[in-house]
Amino acid sequence: MEELKPGLRRHWVNGEKGMLAQIYFDKGVSVPKHHHENEQFAYVLEGALLFRIGDDQTEEVVVRAGEVLHIPSNVPHSAEALEDTVDLDVFVPPRQDWLTGDDDYLRG
Repeated sequence: MEELKPGLRRHWVNGEKGMLAQIYFDKGVSVPKHHHENEQFAYVLEGALLFRIGDDQTEEVVVRAGEVLHIPSNVPHSAEALEDTVDLDVFVPPRQDWLTGDDDYLRG
């Protein structure tokens, strides 16, 4: 388990063409606006996440336990935990920035 910042932890595995990550959010913790080349599927196992989508962050989607959100490649987005949350993310292809440790936006 890797602690990225207080209240945000993850562990992940990757293959040649995809990556699976389990992410743990404490209520109120957020991931700032970012984008990546990877297609993302966010499946909330427990809790709820508020995603803000797009350059202006005006589209809001709440994803609750048992629900999945698809985020296409290069679409700006952010996330905020409305409750203590466990999220399972699938990335295609694997997140190169995670593999190299160039994911500072998650650590601040």
